Order: sequence, then C-alpha cells, then structure tokens
Amino acid sequence: MTALSVLDLIPVRSDQTTGDAVAASLELAQAADRLGYTRYWMAEHHNMPSVASTSPATLIAHFAAGTSRIRLGSGGVMLPNHAALTVAEQFALLEAMHPGRIDLGLGRAPGSDPVTAYMLRGQRSTTDSDPAASFPTDVETVAALLGSDRPAGQPFGDEQPGVGLNIRGRSYELKATPRTASAPELWLLGSSDYSAALAAKLGTAYVFANHFGQPGIDRALALYRDGFQPSEALAAPKTLLTVNISVAATAEEARRRALPQLIAMARLRTGGVLGPQLTVEQAEATALSPMEEQSVLEQERHWLIGTADEVESRIRSQMQRHGVDEVMVSPVAGSLAADGPRETPARVESLELLATRFPELASELQPA
Repeated sequence: MTALSVLDLIPVRSDQTTGDAVAASLELAQAADRLGYTRYWMAEHHNMPSVASTSPATLIAHFAAGTSRIRLGSGGVMLPNHAALTVAEQFALLEAMHPGRIDLGLGRAPGSDPVTAYMLRGQRSTTDSDPAASFPTDVETVAALLGSDRPAGQPFGDEQPGVGLNIRGRSYELKATPRTASAPELWLLGSSDYSAALAAKLGTAYVFANHFGQPGIDRALALYRDGFQPSEALAAPKTLLTVNISVAATAEEARRRALPQLIAMARLRTGGVLGPQLTVEQAEATALSPMEEQSVLEQERHWLIGTADEVESRIRSQMQRHGVDEVMVSPVAGSLAADGPRETPARVESLELLATRFPELASELQPA
C-alpha cells in the first residue's frame, strides 16, 4: 500500500504577511488531514523572506490543534541550532498534548547562512568545537530523553525516559518533562552518506531529502539498508523519500503554477536576490539570466510536474525503483494574483487531484 505525506516550508508570497502564510498553510494541512495523507511536516529555515517555517515546534502545536487525525512533525529540526534538552522538552510537550500524532525529524545542517547559524548557536559557535560535531551524541540524548529509542506505541508506565549524566565526577539523572504516556516517532534527515550511515548505526528511520535535487540517493539508501542495526525502537529499515510536486488539470497549467518556486530556487542556487515568493503572474513577467534559466530547466526535469495521472505514475515508479516505504510530497504550486492572501488554492488542488489517484489513502480515514 502506498503511503503519502506532505512537506511544507510555509512559503510567504509577495502579497502575504507571515500570519497570512501560516493561515494558508493551515488550510493545506487541513486538506491533507481530510484526504488521508499520513503525515504533515514543517521544515526549519531561517533568514529567508520567502519562508515562514523558522520554528517547527511552534507550528506543529498550532497545526495539530487545527487538525484531527494526521501526524504532525518536523522536516526537520536542525539539531545543532538547539540544545538537546530544549528539543526533547518541546517534543515531549507536543506528544503530551497530541499523543500518537507527533514526529521528530532531525537534521544536521544549519538551515540558513553562516551568519544566521552563528546567531542561532550563540556562544557554542565561538569555541573550537563545531556544534554539528556532537550531532550523533545529541541525537541519542534526545531519543533517550523522549523515549523514542523504545518500540513505537509502548506505554512508559511508571518509568519515564531519561539519561544518566556524569558532570565533574558526579552522577545525575535527567528526564525530559512533561510526563508523557508515549514518544514521538524519530527520523533522521539528510541528503548525504553521513546521515544515512548514522541512521543505520542508531537504528532509526531515515529520510532522503530528494526534493533538494541532490545526487546520491541510491548510494545513501543502500548504505542505510546494508548497515542497518536493529534497535529497540525499529527492527528493520524504514525509509521515506521527498519530492516536489505541482499537479493541475493540464501539464501546461501545472508548469505555470510551479514557476514561482522554480525561480526562487534558481535564484538561491545562482546567488541571486531572494525575496517573498512571486505570484504566477509576476513569475511569468520575470526576465531570467541564462544561469537562472538553466537552473529552472534542470529543476523542472527533477520535480514531478503534470496532471494527476502523470505525477501518480512518477511517484509509483520512484517508490518501486528506490524501495521506499513512503513518499512525502512538497506541493510547490504558486498562487495567482486574484487568490486571497490567507489561502493557497493551487497547493490544495495538487493534494486533492493526487489523492484521486491513490484510493488507498482513504483507508487512513477509517476509524481505528
């Protein structure tokens, strides 16, 4: 059975405030909830006028309160930007408020430029030690504090998860609060061999960030599967693949709607000026440099853009080729100038049209 989920960067258009963008994305999450998608994840990015997803934990709390069934999670929390205990406490609280519906995806990248990363990491960035160097240990600490290193769905009972620490020769036991009855599901995110090898060693689920368009997916997945060491939390490899989609009644319209995000990514990759996401009309009127045009063409070949039949075929083909358990779609369709600032109709339509080609999603809607 095909499992489909949703990744959202919370794009901010030129006609939106941040509040408008969050409201529009909540509408998208509610559509995904209604249609039977499995998960809805928010990314962590900083200092980008076109992206509002700076704080996944805050957004997860808001979106979980506005939905009823779908799992909410981070795609992902950039762990070197945060103290392990802070992340554990945030997601323990989310799990306590919405038990059985919270995912914690962890990444190693800064999610921004070096200056912003320095500001996020504070004093830790002024030492000789790179905060990312402690990523493996920090992942294990977060998992232990949350109980995510235990079998999914296993209640904690009287024994709450925690870690033992040795500080200056004294032993301490640290437990993440609040007291919870279950743990978030833990995933490691990446687009390189590093995260694949670490996920295999720790026995966690793994996401290849395919929506970035980076090469190496086959090698990373093989490295993960071949090196996977069963853990108490996970007996066998579990994989998820992300893809960018734009779905419309015609392939031409789907490409037209994808143009604003295609241009934004082209500018990011070629060192251009970044601003709020353009409307479709603004994107069509934008003159691109030769480098930007080439970047748009390269990305367009990699993204899944077309009718529902075309995108369905490519999703099923990628699932079969890579043997992944789940595909997470990032709906990149832009909005028309006439669209309301607190709505995102083209992204909602992408999810709706795609859902018609995956009748197995309806099984998610059946009561347990």
